[in-house]
Amino acid sequence: MIGGGIRKTEPLLPLFEQTVNLVRRHAPQAGIAFDSHGGDGVEAALRRL
Repeated sequence: MIGGGIRKTEPLLPLFEQTVNLVRRHAPQAGIAFDSHGGDGVEAALRRL
């Protein structure tokens, strides 16, 4: 789960990109879910299962 807190905050976009790239490099089979806010994490995770 990669949260909207780093995805939606422009100063944190480099951290977001690094995080996604690291997950893809080290766990290419992993599904990556993106939430919009703190309350929809479960729904985001379920979309990737």
